[in-house]
Amino acid sequence: MSPKSRNTRPALILDRDGVINHDAGYLHRIEECRFIDGIFAMTAAFAARGFAIVIASNQSGIGRGYYGEAEYGALMSWMRREFSGRGVTIAGCYHCPDHPTEGIGAYRRDNPWRKPGPGMILQAAADLSLDLAASWLVGDRPSDIEAGRAAGVGTLVLFDPVAGEVSRHEDYWRVTRLEEVSRMLMHGIKPG
Repeated sequence: MSPKSRNTRPALILDRDGVINHDAGYLHRIEECRFIDGIFAMTAAFAARGFAIVIASNQSGIGRGYYGEAEYGALMSWMRREFSGRGVTIAGCYHCPDHPTEGIGAYRRDNPWRKPGPGMILQAAADLSLDLAASWLVGDRPSDIEAGRAAGVGTLVLFDPVAGEVSRHEDYWRVTRLEEVSRMLMHGIKPG
């Protein structure tokens, strides 16, 4: 099947720490997870419009030896169930455990999956037949925006709770609350 004949759909691509949950610093314990206000309503709004919900997260805590793949996997399985219980399916979870200077052993390396590299997003697009130009990305760091830009994601949103108000900067939006992203979607903000 050629790429043009494949069904494609847009995605809402989310960073994890700082967007889905409060950034507790190398979160890996379920009991320490606190969800960001509005995350479930926002993802439900996108899912209702046919967007695949995808998580793409640097997880250098694995590479630094703070926790292992098993702990990460258990937390993400629990998190997926939390979303599912609210009617939202997570289509894919991607993570990069590597760090170029702080990783231990095989984890000490450059990896195109590590944001600001676009590798996780491009892999999600290939795996899930995503239309990246019609997709949205919400991150809380400039590296998230850079990764989305490099991958060709159409609408880039920087979640910054202390920003003051919704504003446009270069090729991305800055919002202070996740409900503002839902409002942008409902009011027909176009990619780009």
